[in-house]
Amino acid sequence: MTPSKATLTLSISEARRLALSRQHLTASRTDPTPDGLRTVLRSLRYLQLDPVNVVAPSHELVVWSRLGAEAGPHLSTTWWQDRWLFEYWAHAAAIVLTEDYPLHRATMDAYPPPNRSFTQVWLDANAVLAKHVLSRLGEGTPLPTEAFDDCAAMDWPSSGWTAGRNVERMLTFLWLQGKVMVQAREGGLRLWGLPDACLPPDADRQPMSAEQKVTTATEHTLRALGVARPLDIRQYFLRGQYDGLPGVLRDLTEQGRVIPVRVEGGKPNETWYVHADAEAELTAIRSGDWHGRTALLSPFDNLVSDRRLTQRLWDFDFRNEMYIPKAKRQYGYYLLPIVHDDRLVGRISPRVERKRDSLLVEGIHLEPGVKPTAALRRAVVGQLEDLAAFRGVRDIEYGEVLPDGWRAALLSS
Repeated sequence: MTPSKATLTLSISEARRLALSRQHLTASRTDPTPDGLRTVLRSLRYLQLDPVNVVAPSHELVVWSRLGAEAGPHLSTTWWQDRWLFEYWAHAAAIVLTEDYPLHRATMDAYPPPNRSFTQVWLDANAVLAKHVLSRLGEGTPLPTEAFDDCAAMDWPSSGWTAGRNVERMLTFLWLQGKVMVQAREGGLRLWGLPDACLPPDADRQPMSAEQKVTTATEHTLRALGVARPLDIRQYFLRGQYDGLPGVLRDLTEQGRVIPVRVEGGKPNETWYVHADAEAELTAIRSGDWHGRTALLSPFDNLVSDRRLTQRLWDFDFRNEMYIPKAKRQYGYYLLPIVHDDRLVGRISPRVERKRDSLLVEGIHLEPGVKPTAALRRAVVGQLEDLAAFRGVRDIEYGEVLPDGWRAALLSS
């Protein structure tokens, strides 16, 4: 695929299929091996961390959706033993690749940014607290937040939950600066350490330039999303850190690294981009060689992390309802979008009930126009059965909110 005067136009179906291919959500599943896991992670570039554990931690669900339950132990090994991954802030708290450390190092060195001038004032005022934290961690034992003394000279002001939490704020800021890292987790709590204890000895620690960072992040993002507009690129991976993106896209286009395209249904001047590494996949899709599958996604899944892109590309209005008052929820507290072939066809509201040894499915909500066929029901049930086995519960229980035509079959199973 080479740039030409006539910009290539993709159908919505082709754009969706390319996105699913790049996100490893097609019938051609990667083997659930350590190498397979690394292949998937190199495509996605990050796994968002979230404390809500209604079904499973989000990062584990993302891996399960793509590789199945067998890959779970490999994630822990790759993260904590091989140190091939580490925790840092991408567009949110996330697990990121150690090979991307030079990219993140550039972010660390620039923190706090100019618009966070009070943060710098607070850090300067609390140099003694920072020295105390680094000195304790220099003893070599990973420590929880509670292990440090609050010797702050200035309290952290806040009208919210961070008010007066000086040690926690200092650790967060030192983490964002790359001066401390998460060395381990114990019962979900972070144990802190110094970079030398958290990075493998051969890790490249040389920071990228600001331009290199944006260029690299742009290529990572386009490889991950399959096809994206500039506004979509800005929302993925390093949200809000794409300074100079128009020039970067122009340079990458001239180098043949990215290809401008159109996606049907947009405005006449709406330009999308495809990475050159996706050429073979796009060619296969346009020739009809593509096979989808059914998958359940984390509410924080990389495929649906950008609500605007999800609406434009998938015609799927998705939002997390766990932060919405119960009376105002439309579907449920914890929602897993359903991928079926090349569409997002609905969402499921499940939770694990350990005392009942069950996966309770409070509701299954299909999108308008999606036919509740027996084939779709079997595919969704198959995913729920796999999810229950993944979480180690025996039964699946269904609530009353079910698609017409499915209720009898599901409630009798």
